[in-house]
Amino acid sequence: MTTILLIIHLVLAVSLVALILLQRSEGGALGMGGGGSSGGGLMTGRASANFLTRTTAAVAALFMVTSLGLAILANKSQRPRSLLDEIPVEAAPVMPVEPLEPEGPVVPFGE
Repeated sequence: MTTILLIIHLVLAVSLVALILLQRSEGGALGMGGGGSSGGGLMTGRASANFLTRTTAAVAALFMVTSLGLAILANKSQRPRSLLDEIPVEAAPVMPVEPLEPEGPVVPFGE
């Protein structure tokens, strides 16, 4: 199930990039899609822009749905972990620490 959803997700990602690059930009630098006054085209500039915009929105919505689906599937496949679960039940007893006695004469600091 995850593999199929991942393949669909990748196809949607590639098609989303292609659809975005086909749209006419404000400057017209990357606009490869039909538009302007080319005349004789199947669709007018406005019709192709509306079609590309709506198709991009639909593919983007499907991309988000597959993203959520993959996140949910990934979350279900892992068992929830807690730091408290990793503490061993029988811990070693804690030994009391005795204060250290100085070995030689004690000289006050600064003298």
